[in-house]
Amino acid sequence: MSKLLKPLETISNINFSIQKSEREDYEKCEFVNCTFTDISNFNFINCSFKNCNLSNCKINNAKLQGVEFVDCKLLGLNFFQAKDFAFEVYFEKCLLDYASFDSKKMNKSEFKSCKMHEVNFTNADLSKSTFTDCDLYEAVFAKTNLSGIDFTSSSNFAIDPEINNIRKAKFLSQDLFRLLTRHDIIIE
Repeated sequence: MSKLLKPLETISNINFSIQKSEREDYEKCEFVNCTFTDISNFNFINCSFKNCNLSNCKINNAKLQGVEFVDCKLLGLNFFQAKDFAFEVYFEKCLLDYASFDSKKMNKSEFKSCKMHEVNFTNADLSKSTFTDCDLYEAVFAKTNLSGIDFTSSSNFAIDPEINNIRKAKFLSQDLFRLLTRHDIIIE
């Protein structure tokens, strides 16, 4: 999946909650086995995070442009607090439970093999994004643009077509009941 061709710098095994960063701008950097608790006002451009822990990290006004997360813990991360301008993220094999993408424009984002329990996508624009082998148990989709998304390999989602844009979205026939959950009907 790597969107980052070759990092200019690799930063590894640093706990940034103990050792504070002396800079706020990172471009073409690869972070490996690092821990973060506050990246507010930092700028990450074309960066990669691998095996990092950013759970409950503060990201107020952080710039995430062309940023990928691979095998990372991102529990409870409020991505809606990041800068909107040029927001572009990719996730692979990440733990994203309780994260929030409320009102984010993130069309063409990628989520691959991620656990995403109770993630909030309210008012988000996910059009043309990719969800591959994701567990979306109790994920919240409300007034969400899901047009063109392929949900055929993902599981445990419940999407109300009356309050979400699902135009040209793809679903397996056996998952169509997930579009009717609000009607409390029994399908056998």
